[in-house]
Amino acid sequence: MAETPSTMVELGTQLPEFLLPDYDGAMHSSADYAGRPLLVVFICNHCPFVKHIIPEFSRQARDYQDKGVAVVAISSNDTEAHPQDDPAHMKRFAAENDFSFPYLFDETQDVARRYQAACTPDFFLFDPGHRLVYRGQFDSSRPSNDVPVTGKDLANAVDRVARGEQVPSDQTPSVGCNIKWKPGKEPGFFGLS
Repeated sequence: MAETPSTMVELGTQLPEFLLPDYDGAMHSSADYAGRPLLVVFICNHCPFVKHIIPEFSRQARDYQDKGVAVVAISSNDTEAHPQDDPAHMKRFAAENDFSFPYLFDETQDVARRYQAACTPDFFLFDPGHRLVYRGQFDSSRPSNDVPVTGKDLANAVDRVARGEQVPSDQTPSVGCNIKWKPGKEPGFFGLS
């Protein structure tokens, strides 16, 4: 299983806007979360790294939301090459894992490119002014190690944001499967607006 690290986008980066459908076609906009902290996580249905953490992440997402932090998940994989990541499968995955947050479909992969998302899972936590304050791992557990899944790294960052405190800049990259880019869509992460 190949491991791809997150790109560790510069802290303080302004949230890239999005307008995406969920698996049922309802549209969701980043503007819906104006003035609120927002966690954006890139996932997919079939990735072993996502499957490894998703029960705990789904549980903790409720805690984050109770603390006033909005959560959205985005799937950006090429569904022609990976049909198991299409909206019908997304809907099933969300139901099986009791998602309390929108699960959005980035069919064009433009949103993933703007976020410089590289792997699944890839976490981006923004403060109420929508400046990036965390882009690290959920925790140090991986499918290939015996470390328990706790979500402590992300939970610590969320707790600090919820309390209006600064998040330490010493952050460990997330690691997962690479986003499955469409042919010719592989990002060159420079010069993106």
